Amino acid sequence: MPWLDWLVLAAFACTMLGVGLFYARTNKSPDDYLLGGRAMSPIALGLSLCATLMSTLSYLATPGELIANGPMMLLGGPASYPLTFVIVGYGLIPLLMRQPVTSAYELLESRLGMSIRLAGAGTFLLLRLGWMATILYATSKVVLVPLLRLDPHWTPWLSVLLGIVTGVYSSIGGIKAVVTTDALQALMMLAGAALTVIVVTVRLGGVGEWWPSEWPSHWQTPSWGFDPGARVPFGMIVLSATLWYVCTSGSDQMSIQRFLSTRNAAAARKTLLVAQLTDVLVATLLGLTGLAVLGYYRARFPELADGKLLREGGDQMFPKFIMNEMPPGLSGLVLAAILSAAMSSLSSGVNSTCAVLDRDFLSRRAGVQPSGAAAVSRLKWLTCLVTVVAVSLSMLNTLVQGNLVERCFKLVNLLTAPMFVLFFLALFVPWSNVFGAWLGLIASAATAVAIAYNNDLGLGLPISFVWMVPCSLLVGVVVGTLGSALTNSIAVATRTNSQP
Repeated sequence: MPWLDWLVLAAFACTMLGVGLFYARTNKSPDDYLLGGRAMSPIALGLSLCATLMSTLSYLATPGELIANGPMMLLGGPASYPLTFVIVGYGLIPLLMRQPVTSAYELLESRLGMSIRLAGAGTFLLLRLGWMATILYATSKVVLVPLLRLDPHWTPWLSVLLGIVTGVYSSIGGIKAVVTTDALQALMMLAGAALTVIVVTVRLGGVGEWWPSEWPSHWQTPSWGFDPGARVPFGMIVLSATLWYVCTSGSDQMSIQRFLSTRNAAAARKTLLVAQLTDVLVATLLGLTGLAVLGYYRARFPELADGKLLREGGDQMFPKFIMNEMPPGLSGLVLAAILSAAMSSLSSGVNSTCAVLDRDFLSRRAGVQPSGAAAVSRLKWLTCLVTVVAVSLSMLNTLVQGNLVERCFKLVNLLTAPMFVLFFLALFVPWSNVFGAWLGLIASAATAVAIAYNNDLGLGLPISFVWMVPCSLLVGVVVGTLGSALTNSIAVATRTNSQP
């Protein structure tokens, strides 16, 4: 890369580390380190939540998916947000904000006991460690290796470097540094996508030169209903996106931690609204980026118009454009935007995972509950440990097939619905019990695995991977509810028969 791009990246890394150092002395207690004293700005938290969930996977997958398969996947997410806001903002957030907790999984213990609390916390750890590992892998292999023209064997070393930088500022500054850097990184993501569209428009001489005049032959034929045979039916994507957002907001420590860091339910709803509006803007710009890059290569390099090449190489075209076509300095800014997507997610994942490890596992043990500086010091060391584990797991991504969108569904979202099943039973099913909750969790996870890895397991199920979240949620809730009712009935009958 030109030296100007290296300078931009160096300035970006120094800024992130500087933010961490700035907030280092403000963390006097675990509550400061993990929740920012429960008085943080909902606007900053909203930007942080958007940047957290809009990882490198989403940032690269959105233009890559549009280039390879068309806009069906992109349309479903924003279409689900109005309903999602009502359900989460007025259904879940008031329930969550009434609880004086730091970890979301403390809610489960009071209703379903310690084993379910540990099951929920353990599911979260598996989910988010796999998610962070996938982000590290995708950023290193798909972006940094080709951009720096390195051998693919450099992938693990780049993952280590990215993990170190993120782990350092996350461990030093706590949630305040994480939220502040996330907010800056959300703005970087917007700027990076906008710059790409502007550069393509200037190079080709206008928007009309890259805007498609007809539906490209290699794109998926639109399917607006719930056709199980279609790869991405619109109706199913809207339903899946709605349920995913509800499940994530109602059971994932990363989202709940953002809500708990505000003063009250109204501020938490504002956080959610800012996150959704920012996400719509970012997704729109990334969709336009995919259209612009596709139009650019079809105009300048018509040999790439082959549908098979576009479908198989969609994820690489955006990074390839940055590497070969962006002017020096601007390419560094766009690359910084991609790294922003990775680092915002990693820092939030590390901080939230650290909170769960501390509150749900370490602090439960008698005599291991330090306060003040000692507690903050332990949290910092936990942050470093989580970073090391995420980097180590990143290499397992070579075993997952499919483009980045399919990786998101097959690995990153695998346990989202099973985790929410526990919260649904605890909050909305009065007769739920421990046995039923375990049955629901196991049934939901088994359903998710069967659908996500349908082809790998040779099951021959006639449905697409986008059915994973709705089906696993439905199965888990039904099995958990009926299992609880059945065991309660058996217990009542046993007590009745034992009476003289």
